[in-house]
Amino acid sequence: MNKIALLPLVTYPEANSTKIALNAIAVVKHIGAALHALTINVDIPGISNPVSRYLINLPEMIRETEATSRKHGLDLLEALKAEAARVGSSLTTEEIAVQPASVSDVAAVKSRYFDFALIGLEPNNQTARMTVDAVVFGSGRPTIILPESANVGAIDHVIIAWDGSRVAARAVADAYEFLQCAAKITVLTVTIEKPLRDIGESLALSLRIRGLPAEGVSIDAEDRPIGVTLQERAVGMGADLLVMGAYGHSRMRDFVVGGATKGVLGDLRLPVLLSH
Repeated sequence: MNKIALLPLVTYPEANSTKIALNAIAVVKHIGAALHALTINVDIPGISNPVSRYLINLPEMIRETEATSRKHGLDLLEALKAEAARVGSSLTTEEIAVQPASVSDVAAVKSRYFDFALIGLEPNNQTARMTVDAVVFGSGRPTIILPESANVGAIDHVIIAWDGSRVAARAVADAYEFLQCAAKITVLTVTIEKPLRDIGESLALSLRIRGLPAEGVSIDAEDRPIGVTLQERAVGMGADLLVMGAYGHSRMRDFVVGGATKGVLGDLRLPVLLSH
């Protein structure tokens, strides 16, 4: 049975970009998965105060905002349909409208009905960032974060950020379709203590036993955030996808996010599969 990914698209106040939509098609095409695109438009509750109607024509402003949100969503769906038809990918679409404060949580709940989620993250798009956090920590599904700056093509080189933890092991399992398709797999371990130096090669050996082209690489911890180190090494090594466990307490995800996860999301430079 083929996998199905959910692509929740935010449309207000800043919409996801067409680039995100096209990158999502490239990801599912690579592993032969289907894509379900969900545009989350806004439904703004009316205000019954009659004074607002005469002073600032609030009802008309609400209608215009909702119409703009829906137009952004329709534009994204049209771009997706065109790209899916061009490359021969399976695509289904859906539109919903929710109150602005519910966008992130709705995306997380909807993601639970699919095999994995794809989320776009653009600089300065706070709604997209909140949606990423909600889906990663609240969906129970692996989530691939797509940067606007990247051009996603074949995902030939996959780097696994490995520290031997439970969440890292979960991420490896969740990334298996991508590992099976990879021409090269690098298990990257950032070492702080000597006992960590061998764990990357241990995972690489386990993957090689399964017939996957994996090698272990250890690098020393640098005097900067680990998320920065991981991404810079991944980009420098020509990675197409970074796989890592996501740290954070689900009930406090707005306040407590692991250092590596926070560092990666703060300056996303390549597609990252996060598993929590």
